[in-house]
Amino acid sequence: MALATKAYRQAEAKHSAQGKSPLDVQTFLWTGKNSKGKPLKGELRGQSSAEIKVLLRKQGVTPLSVKKKPKALFERKKKVKAMDIAVVTRQIATMLTAGVPLVTALEMVGRGHENEAVRKLLGSILGEVQSGIPLSKALRPHRTHFDDLYCDLVAAGEHSGTLDTVYDRIATYREKAEALKSKIKKAMFYPAAVIVVAVVVTVILLLFVVPQFEAIFNDFGAELPAFTQMIIGLSQFLSSSWYYFLGMLSVAAWMFIRSHRNSQKFRDEFDKALLKLPAVGPILHKASIARFARTLATTFAAGVPLVEGLDSSAGASGNALYRDAILKVKEEVISGLQMNIAMRTTGLFPDMLTQMVMIGEESGSLDDMLNKVANIYEMQVDDAVDGLSTLIEPMLMVVIGTIVGGLVVAMYLPIFQLGNVVG
Repeated sequence: MALATKAYRQAEAKHSAQGKSPLDVQTFLWTGKNSKGKPLKGELRGQSSAEIKVLLRKQGVTPLSVKKKPKALFERKKKVKAMDIAVVTRQIATMLTAGVPLVTALEMVGRGHENEAVRKLLGSILGEVQSGIPLSKALRPHRTHFDDLYCDLVAAGEHSGTLDTVYDRIATYREKAEALKSKIKKAMFYPAAVIVVAVVVTVILLLFVVPQFEAIFNDFGAELPAFTQMIIGLSQFLSSSWYYFLGMLSVAAWMFIRSHRNSQKFRDEFDKALLKLPAVGPILHKASIARFARTLATTFAAGVPLVEGLDSSAGASGNALYRDAILKVKEEVISGLQMNIAMRTTGLFPDMLTQMVMIGEESGSLDDMLNKVANIYEMQVDDAVDGLSTLIEPMLMVVIGTIVGGLVVAMYLPIFQLGNVVG
């Protein structure tokens, strides 16, 4: 490890002199031959072709050509995703636990990442840390990727001299949070999928199938059943006014997105409405409890005061109803009330959670109890999402079958009546 550190220090000094960031790496295509003369080719990442040639020679390969890999013409620029931050956090935590210095850990993780945006982000942070600024302060300008909770936990680790332990806790917290977020998205996706498929099937039948039957019925010259007339009328309206329908749908979607983005009150009411949805609502309840418990456990274990931890966990709960309840608990705790009693007064938190908090407060192991609660509720969310996905498949068949069956009956009713008259 000492050799690796020395090599990085030398590379850093060299590229600083050239005005380059030590994380400014690119992909190079190379061809060469080994000691037996066998032709070889491949890709390597580095800062210059000279560096790639040195690496190849160390591997016993004689380089013949080294050139930058051309970028795709329509290549989309990758953004820094939340999962990227979770992975980077785990890598840094692992290196710090192994005794690798912070600067070296940032260099190694940054150089090894494929996403250019992540490399630039870590390069910026690395430059700040190398200039003597604490990591927690170097992270704060990048609030999009490192929120206040992340920075506060890092600051707590720096002050207590346990940055490696705290970073391990942050990594676990981020991994659990991303896994939970993925499950919630999955739970929300299935009902949306049923609605979208039902709408698409209905529109296709009304636009392309019903008009064929309408032409046949016009030749009959007889009065059509009311149900058939309703379906044909709907088909005619959609065929002649589909652009109005599409425009109204687009305006409604735009207004929803704009209101959700700009109005805190709208977001709060929407969050509360989501909790009342059948099947999905209970999953969101459990997910909010899991987030609250996991966040508070992580902050408390890192040495963050309980009141500040409650403030952070309120924002991390992911739902306005729980956010307001947690902030109310915080005010009660400030006034001297025990947290488990303050939680009971809200009427929102389940008995198991308040009992576990009470045990944690009495035994001095609040973080441990909260972690156990978070594990239980995350497992319940997982099971509920799996159950929902199993339930949604037959539901999808029933919905589509009902739509298709209803349209078929509407179209064949006149034919059945004609058969009865002829008979």
